[in-house]
Amino acid sequence: MQIIDVPETPAPVGNGLATDALSGLIATIGCDDFGTAGLTQLNRCLTAGWWSVYRLFNDAPPRLHATGSCGVPDGTLRSWEAYRASLYRFDETFDGAREHLEDHSLGLVHVHASDVPRRQRAAIYLRHGIRERLSVTMNSQEDGALLAVNLYRHESQLAFRDHDFDLVRHLSRPLLACVERHIALTARAAPRRNPLAALTRRELEVCQRLLKGWTHDGIAADLGLSATTVKTYRDRAFERLGIHHRNELFALVLSSTTEAAW
Repeated sequence: MQIIDVPETPAPVGNGLATDALSGLIATIGCDDFGTAGLTQLNRCLTAGWWSVYRLFNDAPPRLHATGSCGVPDGTLRSWEAYRASLYRFDETFDGAREHLEDHSLGLVHVHASDVPRRQRAAIYLRHGIRERLSVTMNSQEDGALLAVNLYRHESQLAFRDHDFDLVRHLSRPLLACVERHIALTARAAPRRNPLAALTRRELEVCQRLLKGWTHDGIAADLGLSATTVKTYRDRAFERLGIHHRNELFALVLSSTTEAAW
C-alpha cells in the first residue's frame, strides 16, 4: 500500500485527452447515469474497470454516491452491499489516508489486492477479479467524513504505472470538484430517505423505542413481548441496517436528516 502526495497548488491537467475527459465528466454531473457515464468519460484518458464514490464516517456506516463499470463485468453494487454490511469495519486501507489528511488537503492511496483484509479481499477483489485500487481522498469540511473516489483495475487490465499516478495527481482536484458538485445536486433533487423504511413493523417499533432511550424490558412491556423477543427484533433490524450498536442507530438516523445538504 502506498500514499502518494497531491500538490497543494493545483497542477495543470496533463494532456489533451485528460482535458477532454474532464469536459465529458462535467457534462454528466447531476445525471442519473453519472456512475457509468462519468467513468466512461474518465476512460478516455485513464483505464479503470470500476469506480466507486463513497464517504466513510467514524460512527456510522459508509454512504455510497456513485458506482460504475467500463469494459469489465459490473460487480460494484454487489461489492458495495458486502462492504457496507460489515467489511468496512475491518478496512484498514484508508488508515494511512486519514493520517496523511491531517496535514494535507488531498491524498492518493494505491492499494493492491494483497493489501486488503482477507475477508474483504475474498468477497470483492478475488471474487470479481479486481487487481488494485487507486483512491483520491479528502476530508469533508461539513461533517469530517472521508470522501473517497476509488478507481479499480481488473486483472484483465494492466497494472497502474507511474504515468497513471501522475495523471491522477493532476486530475485529483477537478475530479473531486466534479464529484462534490454531483453529490450536492443529486441530494437536493432527491427526496429525503428514511433509513428505517426497509424494516418490518415489529423491527421498526423496537427501533423507534430504542431511539427514545427505552430499555429492552420497557419495550417488551409496551409491546406485549418478552425481552428476548425484543432483542431478536433488534438484532434483525440492526442486521438489515448494517449496524451493531444502539449508538450507530442514532448516528444513522441523524445522518439521514442532513443528507439533503449533500
